[in-house]
Amino acid sequence: MAKWRDVKQNRIKKSDEKSIKQALKSNGFATLGKRLKAFLIDLFLVTTPIFYIVIYFIMGGGEGFAQNRILGWSIILIVVFLILISLWLKNGQTPGLKAYGIKLVDKTTKEKINFFQALIRYFATLFSIILIVPLFYPFFNKEKKTVQDILSSTIIIDEE
Repeated sequence: MAKWRDVKQNRIKKSDEKSIKQALKSNGFATLGKRLKAFLIDLFLVTTPIFYIVIYFIMGGGEGFAQNRILGWSIILIVVFLILISLWLKNGQTPGLKAYGIKLVDKTTKEKINFFQALIRYFATLFSIILIVPLFYPFFNKEKKTVQDILSSTIIIDEE
């Protein structure tokens, strides 16, 4: 309330007023653009190396992977699951989230998420990627929340 009083009584410059209004409007939530960029960084820094390691070192090349895709994808998804879950639980950030200064937290407490929320979030993300349609949900949602945000009761906020 004090910030509004300061703006009203012209103790704060007009440029500061815009930033205050924007901060109040956004409530600290990370934008869809930042979240998408963070996801792409995680895709390239976490998933891609594991993908190549599994294909070339564990499965013996592309032919070995093609002959046993279920085993190959199972290994990839389990290893990525373990890495992402451990990063989310430890400090709420993956390399992509850290790069853009955003953090994954519980929706109600704004604290670190628990294992159950991380588990739901991971599988909801896989579900969204596989079905493609849920990826467009934030564009039609007023609060810009993704399916995994809603199902796991988590939000991604700007780190302060």
